[in-house]
Amino acid sequence: MGDNPEIWKAAAMQDHFEKIQKLKDVVEGVPNFRRVPGYKVYCCGQPTIAGFENAINKACGETYPKTNKIIWLNMRQEPIVYVNGSPVCARPPNKIGEYAELGDVTRDTVKKDEEEFIRVLEGRAKGNGDKLKVIDVNKKESELEVKELKTLSSVIEALKEKFPGLVHMRIPVCNSAAPTENDFDNLCKTLQGSAVNCPVIVNCQVGLSRSTTGCVAACLFREFQLAASYEGLVETVPGVNLDLLKMDRYQMDMTKDPLFRGEFEVIKELIAELPDGEASKRECDKVVDKNGPPKTGGTGIKQLRENIAESKLSYEIMDDAAQAFLKTKIMDNIHKYFYMICFTAYLREAAILCKDAASDDDKKAFSLTGGKVSTPADQLKLNKPFKAYMDEHSKLRTIVDEGKGKLQWERDIPPEALANLESLASSDFKGNLGKIIHDIYQTAHGLFKDLPQGDHKKRAKYRFASKTLMRVLPADLKNEVEGLISNKTMTLDLYEILGQCTWGQAKA
Repeated sequence: MGDNPEIWKAAAMQDHFEKIQKLKDVVEGVPNFRRVPGYKVYCCGQPTIAGFENAINKACGETYPKTNKIIWLNMRQEPIVYVNGSPVCARPPNKIGEYAELGDVTRDTVKKDEEEFIRVLEGRAKGNGDKLKVIDVNKKESELEVKELKTLSSVIEALKEKFPGLVHMRIPVCNSAAPTENDFDNLCKTLQGSAVNCPVIVNCQVGLSRSTTGCVAACLFREFQLAASYEGLVETVPGVNLDLLKMDRYQMDMTKDPLFRGEFEVIKELIAELPDGEASKRECDKVVDKNGPPKTGGTGIKQLRENIAESKLSYEIMDDAAQAFLKTKIMDNIHKYFYMICFTAYLREAAILCKDAASDDDKKAFSLTGGKVSTPADQLKLNKPFKAYMDEHSKLRTIVDEGKGKLQWERDIPPEALANLESLASSDFKGNLGKIIHDIYQTAHGLFKDLPQGDHKKRAKYRFASKTLMRVLPADLKNEVEGLISNKTMTLDLYEILGQCTWGQAKA
């Protein structure tokens, strides 16, 4: 047994499954392959061995030399082994599905686990007549006759024979939580030294959240290169309106709900704290929109900002257990969005420094008429890592930790409606109980009128009624019900509360 006994317990989960393809355009062996509009940045799921070549050929097209630098970013945390040319990953048996949060995983640990995982699979197949038991995302088990086993690393090394400029970097990130500051720095180190026309391909398992996160960060880095390298050059061209080229001029659709615009309280605090907070958010939002689905101008599936608002709407109609899980997910995604704006601000500052505080050598080599400096994009260097920027602005870490949960998790009952219910309850609770329930539901009808008709709306109104009745109970009844809920004798359910208030009291 190796250093990580969990790998020996891991299930062999097939990456590909029925209906993995969410987009209509298909590249064989590459789930959900697409290009981010306006960038040579591509997003996809984990390819088959043949799919790698298909994806690279598609990204290079007819003009970009396939021997030049090509960057591939893999955002997955799971060890990956190829069985007969298709990817299989190591998953804890209790974390089977389209994605799993595997905690603190680094490039080095996942590579080591991958080497161990192939030994595990070899052993399992050898002890089972060269057949391997696998499981899919729906927990359906099957057996594969093993003809070939390869680690992801060996697949990439073989690809380099045909594509000698290929750079494959593993940056393992969580599905919902923000990449670490080191993750952002590893992405920058990988892209630094590449030209803006160098293809960047980013993958996770399906081509959803993790790969979209990596694509947004890669596009933001390309924006830094364009701003630092070409704006100085463009400024020397007469008649060009620079305002048209600036990313921070982007205007979002103001008819959208504030949550869909990313106007969370903690983001407002961030914008107030950053020197160019509004501009950084606008630039980040444009890139996020380009990486989203067609409705926000992209070609993808996940909208990293609007997905938070959609999850928040779902929160209201879920039971308590589901709410606890979703609340964590929502706060994690707000944390990620917060860090994306911080990363944008960092790169904007870096672009200014590259243009206005260039080294003497760069000034000699790349000076333009009028004193501007236009360093070629592939020769730009960041003057400090993102982690150092966050150290300088350490207050931002406190703001996000303390503020990502500042959402109105429950809809507030209008003050006049609450006052009416409290008056009815305090004057004659039992005598007014029928009217109290009627008025609670009347209030709920108005409060949730924006939700479409159906079970979700009924459930939201029922939950509101249960919590509101609990809120207006007379003190003695409230203490009694809270005690029973605490002891798990009953739940926070409207009919159970009513039963205790009527039948329970009569029995006593």
